Amino acid sequence: MSTLTDWERALEDFGKGLLAQVRNKEPVEIVEALRQECDRHAVVCSESRVVVPNAYDVELAESVHDELGRSRGHVGQVLADSLVRHGERHDYEWAGPLTVHVTKGDRVPNGRYRVASSVMPHVRADAF
Repeated sequence: MSTLTDWERALEDFGKGLLAQVRNKEPVEIVEALRQECDRHAVVCSESRVVVPNAYDVELAESVHDELGRSRGHVGQVLADSLVRHGERHDYEWAGPLTVHVTKGDRVPNGRYRVASSVMPHVRADAF
């Protein structure tokens, strides 16, 4: 009877995750498209301050939306988490609270997904 060490378990989990990414490239492509959208709209305000959009819309073809919904659960949260890590690596400052909104679309240009970003202004508490 053998028991796996924490390191062996971590290595096994990494291997399973890598296989899942290779088998199903769609999420990896969408994450890369989000990163590129973020980088493309980065605004350098000073040497130490780079501001990026905080609202991202991911429009998925119906088949992709259904597939990701079955395999991933909370797709928007997974994409937002990945975008947060990307922002941290580049020392980006979000223009406000980060959101990733995932919807179905019937006319996405590449037949799979479309990514767009915008700056959603801060909402003051006294505005309610």
